[in-house]
Amino acid sequence: MKNSGRKTLRQTIWTRLLWLALGAVTLLSTAAQATVPNPTVTGPIAATAIPGDPSHNYPFFASNKDLATNGYIEQEFFIQGTANRYTTPSLATGSVMDSGHPYLTRIIVRRPADPKRFNGTVLVEWLNVTNGFDADNLWFFDWEHVLREGYAWVGVSAQNVGVSRLVSWNPTRYAGFDVTQGGTIKGDALSYDIYSQVAQAIRNPIGVDPLGGLKPRLIISTGESQSASFLSTYVNSINPLANVYDGFLLLSTLGNKIRTDLTVPVWKILTELDVYGSEAAVWRPDTSLFHTWEVAGSSHVDQHLRRSREPLELRDFSTSTVASSAEAILAPQCQIPAIGTRVPTGYVVGSAFDLLVRWITEHVPPPSAPQIAVSSVGPPAVIERDSNGLALGGIRLSQLAVPTAVNVGVNAGPGACQRWGYSLPFSVSQLDSMYPTHDGYVAQVAKATLDNLHHQYIAAPDAQQTLIDAINADVGEKNQGGSYQQYLAEFGL
Repeated sequence: MKNSGRKTLRQTIWTRLLWLALGAVTLLSTAAQATVPNPTVTGPIAATAIPGDPSHNYPFFASNKDLATNGYIEQEFFIQGTANRYTTPSLATGSVMDSGHPYLTRIIVRRPADPKRFNGTVLVEWLNVTNGFDADNLWFFDWEHVLREGYAWVGVSAQNVGVSRLVSWNPTRYAGFDVTQGGTIKGDALSYDIYSQVAQAIRNPIGVDPLGGLKPRLIISTGESQSASFLSTYVNSINPLANVYDGFLLLSTLGNKIRTDLTVPVWKILTELDVYGSEAAVWRPDTSLFHTWEVAGSSHVDQHLRRSREPLELRDFSTSTVASSAEAILAPQCQIPAIGTRVPTGYVVGSAFDLLVRWITEHVPPPSAPQIAVSSVGPPAVIERDSNGLALGGIRLSQLAVPTAVNVGVNAGPGACQRWGYSLPFSVSQLDSMYPTHDGYVAQVAKATLDNLHHQYIAAPDAQQTLIDAINADVGEKNQGGSYQQYLAEFGL
């Protein structure tokens, strides 16, 4: 009994110490977050014209997806405040250089209208300005998954190139927009604090709530290409100070190293072009807070992104002197004009978001994935390929593992040709020799897809769609009355 009493007392003491420690951690976390002020949020800003109207009085690049039938609302808000400038030492925590720099910019919000549809996670995308305007490239890769799974998505106009284009696109709607303090702040130095303040406005709204009352459990930072490069700097130098994002998913970082002493999960998703261009040389093993997935046969910008973005370019930039999109102008200049791979990188991105949520909430890291095979890390790397020219290793979706086309992540030619890669379909005679029967083709696709589903590289709905696409494909000789019930059952259809 005496020993039992001592044990109970010891447990009580340890419990109290644990709660004190947790309390201290909470206070430290709150103090860190308190350094990020709330911006003033205005909106939602009314649109008095339908997208495509010459007045441009609607949100720039307003989505052309049928959000309403998916139970989603799109709204634009203006955010205003004062921002810090920071030092950004390599792989190290930065410090505040100076403060009080005024800014005015915007966010675009796409969210479930019904709180019951909201899964509790907000994806905050640093909009990409590589093409000279704000482009929601991560959304373009993965919008179907976002809508299907009930995420909220927020796009942030953080950089001067995008903000300046907004002002020239509609000088009235975006009057006064500025992230440079009248041109005196260079190098997008205010962008990091603006991005932090957006998360603060989402998590702890004061006044206007951009999420319309939705209560977020997690706020995940994301961005693609140039945006992922900026976010790499954010992870290394700013996040330890701001502490407002619960995790990071970086699509197509540009050879940026990530510090090893992380406090939240950071995940790189890389295309074949990224590995070729710079990422093979900075690869490092997975850890409890850092992961890398590489998708073979995928380009930095692919056909899915093109189909998602190009109609908006034609709509919002169409004038008497601009009769084509940037993609259509580029394609004939490239060594192989069939630009854009057709391996669905978005399937991998969607699964990664779901697994990142679990990683953050349950501390269960995602499964590791094989690297794309290289004989030299370069840069540029030398990628090992099979007899068809397809990359070896990496995550091998069925579109590459059971190919009907040559999908290569690297192209050649001027400008952006290299990062578009290409997709060249096999000839009928090639397909007939590779897949004599349709049943045999579908069986191979089913096997590869179930393997990817088992490894969690793709989500179940995308696996099902892959099988449906294979069944409907005109590949191999079809048997009369062929049945696919076995596969349909395996895929839950």
